[in-house]
Amino acid sequence: METPEILVETLALERIEVNLFRGVSPDDGPGRIFGGQVIAQSLLAAYETVEDRVCHSLHCYFIRPGDPRIPILFEVDRSRDGGSFTTRRVIAVQNGKQIFNLAASFQTAEDGFEHQAPMPDVKGPEAFAAEAEAQKAQMLEGATEEMRRMMNRPRPIEMLGRDNYGMGSRGKPTEPRSDVWMRAVAPIGDSARMHQVILAYASDMNLLSTAMRPHGVAWQTRGLQSASLDHAMWFHKPSNFNDWHLYTQDSPSASGGRGFVRGAIYDQKGELVASVAQEGLMRMKK
Repeated sequence: METPEILVETLALERIEVNLFRGVSPDDGPGRIFGGQVIAQSLLAAYETVEDRVCHSLHCYFIRPGDPRIPILFEVDRSRDGGSFTTRRVIAVQNGKQIFNLAASFQTAEDGFEHQAPMPDVKGPEAFAAEAEAQKAQMLEGATEEMRRMMNRPRPIEMLGRDNYGMGSRGKPTEPRSDVWMRAVAPIGDSARMHQVILAYASDMNLLSTAMRPHGVAWQTRGLQSASLDHAMWFHKPSNFNDWHLYTQDSPSASGGRGFVRGAIYDQKGELVASVAQEGLMRMKK
């Protein structure tokens, strides 16, 4: 049996200059680089130039599709090192062109006011496991060999939800919200930075599909063109991403060929550890 991808190894960067890093993509990935990968590697590149401060927010744009066959260069701009906050900008380049850019802010740890939105009342991950297996079996019926290979490939992030494979959205409009339990499969280790980096990787998974639900389409729908356009994330508290986290999402708007989605990530204790927002391309080809 194949072993799942170890993200700590996949996301690792080679330093080739003081502010310049090189990353690669998995050999068996799809035809374009997964957006979460370039988010995570860009954040990791920024972290390589920051000491003793933790990222509290990032904002990024997907500019061009990335080619998984070509290494990515990450150039870090050390925008500012202040008394409490550090700012970095990262540009990801392939073939001399930007494919992605990220701005991130890091803060010295401090105490302050605290409040949070309550965690939704959702059943635990074990309640979704059987449904996920049934959905997968149904999807595999009549699937192409390529789709079978992709669906059976061990995933680095385990995800369990009521509709893991977009089944409920195919031809049947549903409510524009989703609740998914997720965690990293391979051990991440003791580095709080890497737990945050891999959480950022996972934050791009299944997000835009929430905006597709009211329109009865999913990523498998013939003629649907979809891609992440921008992505923002705020880290509220540290967490152990080898434990289950609830990713609850809603889409308040879609217009102009774009869908907008908000996400909140809770640990199993009910702590809100991160918030996410994304807009993505969502159109039917003419």
